[in-house]
Amino acid sequence: MIAKPRTAMVLAAGLATRMRPLTDHTAKPLLTLGGQTLLDHALDRLHEVGVKTVAVNAFWQADKVAAHLAARANPPGTVFKQESTLLDTGGGVRNALDVLGPDPFYVINGDAVWLDGPSPALGRLAQAWNDDIDAVLLLQRTVAIQGEVGRGDFTLDPQGIPRRRQEREIAPYLFAGVQLMHPRLLDGMPDGAFSTNLAWNRALDAGRLRAVVHDGHWFHLSTPPDLAEAERWPWH
Repeated sequence: MIAKPRTAMVLAAGLATRMRPLTDHTAKPLLTLGGQTLLDHALDRLHEVGVKTVAVNAFWQADKVAAHLAARANPPGTVFKQESTLLDTGGGVRNALDVLGPDPFYVINGDAVWLDGPSPALGRLAQAWNDDIDAVLLLQRTVAIQGEVGRGDFTLDPQGIPRRRQEREIAPYLFAGVQLMHPRLLDGMPDGAFSTNLAWNRALDAGRLRAVVHDGHWFHLSTPPDLAEAERWPWH
C-alpha cells in the first residue's frame, strides 16, 4: 500500500555547534544555500509531494524561525512548535503529534538538503510503505558523500531491511535525515527528551523498519566548509 502523507515535520531545534560561527546568531535551518534557506528547501520538497501541513520546531533562535515561517507566503501551511527545553528528535516529533495526526507522516531534519534522482526521494519512501512497518528511512551511500561520515550507520539487505553497524564494522549507508513514520513508532517511549534512534532500535528488533537508498545527490552539511562546497552546485 502506497502512503499518501498530508502532514510532515521539519526538525529545526538543534544547536548546530559544528556550524559555528555561522550559527552564532541564527538557527542552522535558516542558513542559505543557493539563495534559499535550508528550511525552505525542505518545505518546498514537501509541497511538491502533496503535503498540506508541516510542524516546525525550534529552540535556538526560535523567534527567528517563527518570524521566517510567518513571512513565508508559499504552501504548505506551517505550525510552529517552540521548545522551552530541547526534546531531541523523538521528543520533538512526539510533541507535534497533535498536528501530525494518526497516519504516516514525513520527518525531515532541518539541515537535510538533496537533489532528486530519477524519482523524487519522498515519493520513493511513500512507495516503500506498508502497514506492517513503523518507519522507512532514506539512506545515502557513504562513498558518495564529501565530508566526514565516520563508519556509517546501516547495512541493507535486498528486501530493504536495514541493520545497525556493529562494533568495528564499516557500514555503507548513512541516514540522510529524511524518513516516513507512523506515530505508533513512538508508542511507549520515555517522557521528555529522547532520540528517534531509540524507537528505531525497537522497530529493528521487531522487523518493522525499512529503508530506501537515495538515487540522487545529498549534501552533508555539518560545517561551514560543507556549506561552501554545496554552494558550488547549480541551484538555479
